[in-house]
Amino acid sequence: MQRPKRLTFPLLVKSISEEGSVGIAQASLVHDDEKLTQRVEFIHRQNKTTAIAEQYIKGREIYVSLIGNQNIQTYSPWELVMEKLPEGSENIATLKVKWDPAYQERVGLATRAAELAPEQHKTLERLSKRIYRYLFLSGYARLDYRMTEEGQFYLLEANPNPQIAHDEDFADSAAHSGVPYDQLLQKIMTVGLNYQGSGQVT
Repeated sequence: MQRPKRLTFPLLVKSISEEGSVGIAQASLVHDDEKLTQRVEFIHRQNKTTAIAEQYIKGREIYVSLIGNQNIQTYSPWELVMEKLPEGSENIATLKVKWDPAYQERVGLATRAAELAPEQHKTLERLSKRIYRYLFLSGYARLDYRMTEEGQFYLLEANPNPQIAHDEDFADSAAHSGVPYDQLLQKIMTVGLNYQGSGQVT
């Protein structure tokens, strides 16, 4: 396996198609070509899918929930934190972080409104709306970012169909912005009915 020279370590290796952090662990973060090859082979063997390797960005994990078609609204930026993460472990949303209650308690997992400076909040809001339009997203979506110590935002992925169940991040973010759950569901239905499927966001 030949690694492109511009792809520098550390790298995060994961399945290109799995959801819910399936196949992601602390071992997914690799620091040399040998470990990269081993992890790619693990994904092929364990998940039976193609693997993707992306440059790891150290920092805070922040989610932005958006709703709308032409008139886009952002809800409060939301952050995933692990307050008791063991020394040497990285802030990665692994399979255990997502689905193992005992592990969640052990690492002090919490999601909450992200504490950002006013200018950072404005920057993130503008950036998120631009990305939403650029990707022709509609209805509602969630954008996942890394924020570096220097305050730079990097988009990790766009989720056009995020979990909207009660007490999940999208609903919690909306509630923090003053939109109770019943109103959120009504708004989602309204923007869906008003969408004009012309291949463009309207």
